[in-house]
Amino acid sequence: MPQETAAPPPTSLPVDTAPGKPPVVHAPGRGGITAASDWLAARRAEVRTELLRRGHLLIRGLPLTDAASFAALRDVLVDERAAYQEKATPRSDYGFGVYSSTDLPAVQPIRLHNENSYTLDFPGLLLFGCVEAPEEGGATTVADVREVLRALPDDLVTRFRTTGWLLTRNYYREAGLPWTTSFATDSRDEVEAYCASRLTGCAWTGRNGLRTVQRRSAVVTHPVTGEEVWFNHAAFWSRWSLEEEVRDVLETTFGADGMPFDTAYGDGAALSEQEIRVINAAYDAATRRERWQPGDLLLVDNILSAHGRDAFRGQREILVAMGEPVPLSACAPTVEPAAAASH
Repeated sequence: MPQETAAPPPTSLPVDTAPGKPPVVHAPGRGGITAASDWLAARRAEVRTELLRRGHLLIRGLPLTDAASFAALRDVLVDERAAYQEKATPRSDYGFGVYSSTDLPAVQPIRLHNENSYTLDFPGLLLFGCVEAPEEGGATTVADVREVLRALPDDLVTRFRTTGWLLTRNYYREAGLPWTTSFATDSRDEVEAYCASRLTGCAWTGRNGLRTVQRRSAVVTHPVTGEEVWFNHAAFWSRWSLEEEVRDVLETTFGADGMPFDTAYGDGAALSEQEIRVINAAYDAATRRERWQPGDLLLVDNILSAHGRDAFRGQREILVAMGEPVPLSACAPTVEPAAAASH
């Protein structure tokens, strides 16, 4: 059962809201990074409270121009950095614990998801900073997953609440990231030890392939607010979320059971195309977007909000940092995590 919720107290922070857009706080827009850091530090408690209330918050007008200035602002808000585990997409490392948000092609939109929902601990806070805004598109989309959960049919939520969700990954050099990149090692022994410690089933396939399977809770409770949320990659990595042509190519190349990513109910039962459409429609209805401007800092509570990316045209440089790691065990999972046997 969900815990009793505790609404964050009101703050005096001026927050602009508009339909279809994330809430915005305007910084003074003058002075250098030291002055901006001081301004942010003086409002840190109110910023974090508003983030709990709203799930995401855009701060506009900061002197954020590179990885160093972004890291300085991050350090005002974050007490502990969080690692990017079991990597799934390519990123560039800028140092300072700062990365590119993603290096996936500009034409490829990224569906909404909660970062590292499939691991046993995950970032509680994500920070995105705009150094260069694209000519067109490229918004980092956000959606309150409390709202997503409320929009889903009761029978679908009940089944996920009871069984959890299952993630199967097949690692290839030809599609996605190879396991050596995802696990940051070329040692099979280290991968096996990691998977064993992280309740993830693994089996070596082919000449140098890897298959992992893990069961996780699809619904969790925010450890501070006590609110239940929809927290998973069940639709994000479903074969039914792929374009038909892409799905056909992957199934032809790797076989129906060899998709680089696929999901199911936690008991192994298949998810239907219609069920995935319903989940994606709930995400779409909750989506908020704002066109990036240089100096923007977007804060995302990773448990309360999902995030994604629109396709874009032109140069785009969005930085990301992760902080405040949260163990799954602190989030009242409705299903205990488990390593599912590979086959």
